Amino acid sequence: MTKLTIVAFDGARHDLDVANGSTVMENAVRNAIPGIEAECGGACACATCHVYVDEAWSETVGPPEAMEEDMLDFAYDVRPTSRLSCQIKMNDAFDGLVVHVPERQA
Repeated sequence: MTKLTIVAFDGARHDLDVANGSTVMENAVRNAIPGIEAECGGACACATCHVYVDEAWSETVGPPEAMEEDMLDFAYDVRPTSRLSCQIKMNDAFDGLVVHVPERQA
C-alpha cells in the first residue's frame, strides 16, 4: 500500500493507505473527502476533482497532460501546482504524496 494525504480546505488531514494504480480522486471519493465532487467519475471531463499538489511533490507528480490542462481552465483558483485528481495515478514513486483541496470546485 502507498501512503496518500489529502488536506481538506479546513485543514483536516486525511491520511490514507491506497492501492497502486488507483487515482487520487478514486481514493478521495471512496473515503468521502469533503470538497472532491468528481462529477464526471474520473473521465477528465469536468474540473470538480481539482487539487493542489503539495509543492514538495509537484516535480515528482509532474505537469498535466494537454487534455487535463484544458479542463483546468474551468477550475476555481488554478495555481501552478493545480491538477485534476482523477489524472494522478498512485504508484510507488508517489508514496507519501500530499494534495490540498481548494476552497471550492468549479
